[in-house]
Amino acid sequence: MTNTSRVLYEAKDGMARLTIHRPEKLNALDRATVQEIDRAVDTAGSDPRVGVLILTGAGEKAFVAGADIHELATQTPVEGEAFSRAGQAVLSRLETLGKPSIAAINGYALGGGLELALACTLRLASESARLGLPEVSLGIIPGYGGTQRLARLVGRGRALEIVLTGEPIDAAEALRIGLVNRVVPAADLLSTAEALARTLLSRGPMALRYAMQAVRDGLEMTQAEGLGLEAALFGLTCATEDMREGTRAFVEKRKPAFRGR
Repeated sequence: MTNTSRVLYEAKDGMARLTIHRPEKLNALDRATVQEIDRAVDTAGSDPRVGVLILTGAGEKAFVAGADIHELATQTPVEGEAFSRAGQAVLSRLETLGKPSIAAINGYALGGGLELALACTLRLASESARLGLPEVSLGIIPGYGGTQRLARLVGRGRALEIVLTGEPIDAAEALRIGLVNRVVPAADLLSTAEALARTLLSRGPMALRYAMQAVRDGLEMTQAEGLGLEAALFGLTCATEDMREGTRAFVEKRKPAFRGR
């Protein structure tokens, strides 16, 4: 396990766990924390032994309760745009990591916390979780991709209601509108995330990478263009050792031993 002042990182059994560790601040994101998240994501991405990344928050109250308001309050327009772009870059690297990431939302996921979860591949929430983008109540707007990823995930109308009212929703409502994939008791959250990670680890790593790319990039295209992308990526999977192993294992009625090549 690697511990810093703001992030805990541990990797074993094919999965890495990144824990935002500022419980006294409800795991709020300041610049230093975002930078440490970036380094941890880079570590997971470059480690061939890691196939899935799980993100969660320290303590029982919050995943990430938002940005550090003290930092936000003093920014000029130029500094604000730079702050937004820097955070967007970190979350974009997480989103395009090429390995699945799972947000285990163990409490408040507000502002930058929800934006961090939105950049993950999948989202699990505890029954007590609360999710929202309250920036308008501070006279600003979401700046780490919230306006873009939320609308693509739950649709324009629901995203606008969440953004414009600034009011959080509970886990049940988040599940109903497709913001999270599953809701489980708090005591089961991490074990559920790990079980899901193990399922993903049993699949072909190259297939996971290309499937995520097909969905992510295809959403920015017309359907015809997306179908072309899908066909091209399907063709790439046919050139992998994983495809030959997977099809051979099926014929031989055994579990495949994928190698990510």
